[in-house]
Amino acid sequence: MPFLEILSPQRICAKVAVEDKSALLEQLADLLACSVDERQLIVEALRDREKLGSTGIGRGVAIPHARIAGLAGPRAALMQLEQPLPFDAIDGQPVDLVAAMLAPEHSPEEHLLLLAELAELFSQEVLTTAMRNATTGSALRAELAEFTQNRAKEASWID
Repeated sequence: MPFLEILSPQRICAKVAVEDKSALLEQLADLLACSVDERQLIVEALRDREKLGSTGIGRGVAIPHARIAGLAGPRAALMQLEQPLPFDAIDGQPVDLVAAMLAPEHSPEEHLLLLAELAELFSQEVLTTAMRNATTGSALRAELAEFTQNRAKEASWID
């Protein structure tokens, strides 16, 4: 299932102000959770994953993710931060674009496919530049939708 299909409009935020990485993970959990109990589970899972190593993939992008027991299907959130945030990214650069993703614990393949898609999407400078210039959540979604649609057309080729 493509990332855009699991990214509902109410889970996309632009110009988000956060103090630190911990506060960011809390806000992501707020967006991703369907209940108070689930929110706490998500915060803990995202923090546990960050303890293994930063999900900051470089060039201002982070992809916090976790697999959650009992989750019915994958979920995603997308944030553009108001100010870049230190995130211990692989390149040492602060993060201002965050694509969070949760997958059911019993679906490791789906989790890995979504992570691969996110890494590929956010390695494209044309997309990240457009997303940084967006001023609303709907504009962020529109940029992502346009890019993925155009990419699909360009990727068509025959051996």
